[in-house]
Amino acid sequence: MSRPLFLVLLAVLGLHGCAVVAVAGAAVTVAATAVSVTATVVETTVDVAAAGVDAVVGDDDEDEED
Repeated sequence: MSRPLFLVLLAVLGLHGCAVVAVAGAAVTVAATAVSVTATVVETTVDVAAAGVDAVVGDDDEDEED
């Protein structure tokens, strides 16, 4: 095998490794974004539900005058 062909083959194999790392990094980024969005949606849903419960139950914190 000639030396230039060997160097090209070695470079191509190295690039495939970089592609795997890049794809894995992108997958981790997408997963982290999905978790963040899900947490935000759950937090918003809990806030809305708590506001609805407060509206239905009423607020007992007001002082009554005698």
